[in-house]
Amino acid sequence: METRYRVYSDYLKDRYGEKVYKLPVSIPDTCPNRDGRLGTGGCAFCGSIGAGYENLPASVTVAEQIEKNREHIAPKYKAHKFIAYFQNFTNTYIRPDLFKEYLIRACRPGIVGLAVATRPDCLNETYLDIMAEVKAQYGVDILVELGLQTVNYKTLRKINRGHTVAEYIDALMMLAPYGFRNCTHVIIGLPGDDMADTIETAKIISALPTHEVKLHALYIIKNTLLAKWYAAGKINLITVEEYVRRVVAFLEYARPDIVFQRLIGRAPQAATEFANWGMGWWRIRDMIDYELAAADTRQGKKCTYLHGKAVRQFTE
Repeated sequence: METRYRVYSDYLKDRYGEKVYKLPVSIPDTCPNRDGRLGTGGCAFCGSIGAGYENLPASVTVAEQIEKNREHIAPKYKAHKFIAYFQNFTNTYIRPDLFKEYLIRACRPGIVGLAVATRPDCLNETYLDIMAEVKAQYGVDILVELGLQTVNYKTLRKINRGHTVAEYIDALMMLAPYGFRNCTHVIIGLPGDDMADTIETAKIISALPTHEVKLHALYIIKNTLLAKWYAAGKINLITVEEYVRRVVAFLEYARPDIVFQRLIGRAPQAATEFANWGMGWWRIRDMIDYELAAADTRQGKKCTYLHGKAVRQFTE
């Protein structure tokens, strides 16, 4: 089937000449939404370990985590190049000297890039300068992943996100001069969001200097505020068919050059009350591919709103 959107694995193969795999890394960090700086308990959807259910504990050294994960992934996929992915909680919400030390420890043989997951309100030039220094000294690429989730400010407040869209815009603009790759994380189907919010999220992300996007459906992680709402019947979940429609719309309004790391995620059944409608992630991806083909549409087809749409009649 024809690919109708830019796929991350294809980008990596073009960039590095072969397949590249991520090796998850945990460090002993936390989040300002948990330690009292902004709030406690974290975002409504966030579990006790943050993200990354396949991660080793942060008590294991960075070097050990990389080598243990490499031992599993390298022979299975015949992989030779890897990205060390700092994934759990907020990886820049830590003292700058410690942040630098963890990045350096990840610069091991076969590591071609470092991916740092963080919040838009936990990034400034101090941390960006550190990443630039490590990049220059060790020859690794840098990817900064920002959790946005939605541009609906009412939804952000409802899920206790602790930041607004302004902080996301500020972070993207700070990142731009450094030349790092950036990725924006979006959850489709948050309580309070509708199709219009999905489209507006795609449009705002596309209007900014965004390189990559991750999409996934809303999970209900056990022992979270969202799980309490779910058990009490206070939230309605969209259907898988509606999820597919929203992803297709997101792709249509997304800038054509944006790379999609994923269109659907995955979470272990043991950790969730609800995830992906009980379906394998690949089935949902296939549904998205089928819908794109059936509608004869593709990424960027409706990205006509940038660069002075109203005056093109005078300039083209």
